[in-house]
Formats: sequence, C-alpha cells, structure tokens
Amino acid sequence: MNSSFETNPLIERLPKHLKQFIKPQDYDEYTPINQAVWRYVMRKNVDYLGKVAHSSYLDGLRQTGISIESIPNMYGMNRILKEIGWAAVAVDGFIPPNAFMEFQAYNVLVIASDIRQLEHIEYTPAPDIIHEGAGHAPIIANPEYAEYLRRFGEIGCKAISSARDYEMYEAIRLLSILKEAEGTPQNEIEAAEKRVDELQNDMGELSEMAQIRNLHWWTVEYGLIGTVDNPKIYGAGLLSSIGESAWCMTDNVKKIPYDISAVNQSFDITKPQPQLYVTPDFAHLNLILEEFANKMALRTGGLSGVRKLIQSKALGTIELSTGVQISGVFTNVIENEGKPVYIQTTGKTALSYREKELVGHGTEYHSEGFGSPIGKLKGINLAIEDMSPRDLRAYAIFEGETVTLEFEGDIKVSGEIITGSRNLQGKIITISFKNCTVTHNDTILFQPEWGIYDMAVGKEVLSAYSGPADVRSFDLITHVPSSKTIKAQKTPERLKLEALYQTVREIREGKTGENLETIFTALQKEHPKDWLLSVEIAELAHKNNNHDLETKVLAHLEQLKSSRPEVAHLISNGLELIFENESVN
Repeated sequence: MNSSFETNPLIERLPKHLKQFIKPQDYDEYTPINQAVWRYVMRKNVDYLGKVAHSSYLDGLRQTGISIESIPNMYGMNRILKEIGWAAVAVDGFIPPNAFMEFQAYNVLVIASDIRQLEHIEYTPAPDIIHEGAGHAPIIANPEYAEYLRRFGEIGCKAISSARDYEMYEAIRLLSILKEAEGTPQNEIEAAEKRVDELQNDMGELSEMAQIRNLHWWTVEYGLIGTVDNPKIYGAGLLSSIGESAWCMTDNVKKIPYDISAVNQSFDITKPQPQLYVTPDFAHLNLILEEFANKMALRTGGLSGVRKLIQSKALGTIELSTGVQISGVFTNVIENEGKPVYIQTTGKTALSYREKELVGHGTEYHSEGFGSPIGKLKGINLAIEDMSPRDLRAYAIFEGETVTLEFEGDIKVSGEIITGSRNLQGKIITISFKNCTVTHNDTILFQPEWGIYDMAVGKEVLSAYSGPADVRSFDLITHVPSSKTIKAQKTPERLKLEALYQTVREIREGKTGENLETIFTALQKEHPKDWLLSVEIAELAHKNNNHDLETKVLAHLEQLKSSRPEVAHLISNGLELIFENESVN
C-alpha cells in the first residue's frame, strides 16, 4: 500500500494506526457516468457558488488544481496540496470521528474516493469525492481556515467519546451506505433509519466527542460566513450539494450567529438542515473552539475527567501534575472531597512522559492493569513531587527504606522502596516498591504476592483525554468496519449506457469523430429515462451549431421533464449552463 502514499511527505509521517484507514484510489474504477456526474455538479457549483460562496472557494479551486472536467486524481492533488502544506488520502466512506480529526491534525485531508450515483446527484448522505475533493479541498487554500481545521483536528482527536458514540458511528455509516447504494430494499433503509433514530433519542448526556462533532458539522461541514442578513458559504457539505447550497440561501433556513451553544445542537445527516450558523470571520471559529476546549477534560482534568474516561470504556490517558501520563482503559476511581485519590486501569497500560513511553513501563510490563494514589500525603502540606532531597530523606522516601505513605482519602502504601525516576525538572514521577501492600480503609488494592508495585507520583490530574500518550505503546491496528461501501452493479444495460457516455466524452475532448446523432438515437431507444447524457449531447450540439440535433434533444428533454418531474429542475439547471443568459423553461 505504501506506493499510494509517495506523492506527499506529510502522508509518510502519519502513524501506522491512521495509515490503516487509507486505501488506493484506483482511478480506473471511475466510470464515464461517474465522470459526467462530477462534471455536472462542478459546472453547476462553480457557476452558482461564484455568487454565494466565500471568495476563498474559487481561489482555492485554482490553487488546488481541481478540474471541473474530470474527477481529481489523488496523485495530482497531493502534488498541488503540498504547496499549501497539506496532503490528501483516500478512505472507504465514514471513518471513526477520532481518526478523522487526527488526520486533520496532521494536515491531511481525508477523501472518501467513491462518488455518488447519478440518482443522488444533488445530495448524498455518504461522504464522496465531490463532497471531500470539491468541498473541503478548495477552502483549505485559505491559510486562516486551514489552521482552524488543523487545530480543530488536534483538539478534536483528544475528545472523549461515550460507549454509545461508536454505535452511532457504525449506524450512520451503514445508513449512508444503504441510502447511496442502488437498489437497496426500502425495508433495509427503514430498519437502518430506525436504528439511527433509536440511538439519537437515547444518547444520554452528550459526550465531548458528540459535542465537538456538532461544532465540526456547523462549521467545517455546514458553515456560513459573513452576516445573518448576507451570509456566504464555506462549509464543505453546502459547497458540494447543488441542492442544499441553493436551499440554504432562502428564508426557509434559519440563520443563527455562531457561538458556543452550537455544541448542543445535534443534526440529522440524512436530511437538509433547518438552521445554519453564521460566523463573522474565520478568526471567530478559533475563539469558539478554544472556548469549548477550555471545558474539555483535556484541559480541566480532575475527577470529572477520570470519570469521563471510565464511562467511555475505551483507551484513554490521564496526565498528572508531574507530567507522568498513564494510558489504558480506566475502570475505577476512588474519590475524596471531590478529588480523585486513587485511579485504576484494567488490562494493558503504559506510563509515559511528554508523549514518550517511560523505559520499563510499557504494556508488556503493565499487562494486567495499573493503580496509583494521587494527591498529597495526609497531614503534610508538601507534595512528594515538590520535596527536596533533604525533605525526602526526612520522610524516609529513599531507596532501601521501608515506609508507610498515608495519602489523603485513606489510601495507604506500605513497602520497601526499590528506586524512583525523575522528570527533566528533577521531580520524582515514579516510585517502585517491593513487599508492598496498598489499601483503601479495609480494601486491599495491591498485595506483596503480585510483585513489584509501581506508583505514579502526582498531586493532581491535570488532563484526561482519548487515546494513548505514546501511540507506539499500543497496537492500534484494529479497525474493521462493520459495513463496506456498495459498488454500482455492472449490468449489460448499464455497460452499454456507460459506453455511450464515454463516446460523448471523447467527442468533447476531440478524441473521436463519432456521429452525435447516432448516439442520441441509441440513447433514446435503449435508455429513454437517462437525462444527463441528453444534456451533454445538447451542449455539444449547441456548441457545434447543429440546430437540428439540438432541437430534437431539447424536445426529448422536455418530455423527460414531464415524465420524470423529480429530475425536471436538474435538466433545467443543466440547460441554463449551456444557454447562459438565454431563456430556458
């Protein structure tokens, strides 16, 4: 798989646990109909968005080298994105939110390389290359916005999830796949919708991850910029939806000044949004992000941070005041007067300092969990970490001494000190004991038969966040999605239609002298319901002043508008691009 990463050094620097989500783009899988869908959406978007999108959008299209005529190739995108300090990788649909945001923290844009079906040309609930490549990529050419995106990823990937969040991710992923796939039985879609509704109505208190995903949705995906009375589009979901980009500009969609309250405004990914938030400028986005980050366990730590990690039932990290970091699945905390006085992990655990695993404290050594007191010794104002060598000697905290340390909250550690380790500032961060017993009142937390007792030193929990401190400490190559994207069926009828689309494309590019009238006759006879190729033929007939063919095609399209009213506006939109200021009914 490494051969697919060669085009940008940023991708080489990604950790292995992120590389597991990357897949080859396989450009040859895009069909002529896929290319026509891209071209239609991009032509319509550039024409319309030039009026309503933030000025960075059209500038970004030019800077990122995204073509209106053809689906972008990841290699080409990476060569150009490199110039603005970013990269792009292909993935299979939705990936877990923490991973998605961590990619952003590395300045890497995640692109779902599949493309929506013709039937979903206006909007798809599934992420696709139109949404990612034409929505996200151009706007990151704006340096201020790009920094917001990177910073968002850096903070967002540390957000603590609830046990329900991952269920919701899998449910939404499945629903988006089923809705985008052709021929999915309605009962399967309804069952998936029901599951999403059930989870949305039973999420309980929103986790940090749920809240920051809300912020991401109302800014990165569906954000407006400017004033409530005169907003411009910058959110990728709107930039890539020819239906919703127009809808959102009407009075049917409520416009709200963007503030921190957006963290509690949930969304339905399968429906147009009834309200949108307007930021005055990109700098305001960072202000709100920092306001939210200040409330995260990442910055507040404490008892509530430890509890969030326990409730998540997932790998997380706490950082103590000495800088020592404990990474594992937290399962218990003993509290006293609103503070944690003892923490416990279960299973593989690692200790780190400044995101680097401490020698001898990896998951093989701490394979069955880790527990440690936190706080000050009872009756002593001076914390262990603040003691000078003379203080340590006075309290018998010294190698070879048998000592009983009584912590606030009735945690007692009794044993013979073997050794300790210090941080760069000289503060003790770990102490190891033999023949050690640890108790909380009458409850035994550790006993001598279990071996060496390693105690982390710290008077308080400064930070708690999702994931490990040192990503190399754990095997994170574990992601197996419960659902995979469904490819369009290649029926004989479909293959014939694809061949017609390809021929028209080659005619437009001057690669063949095939007769357009012959193609149009075959299209009418064998594929009478298809509308997009007729629009492309009308475009070429108009360009070549073939008035007879143009008249026939326009008559056929009028019939289609009557027989297929659901696509009438799409046909009209396509013809408006051809005839520009000429009147089209």
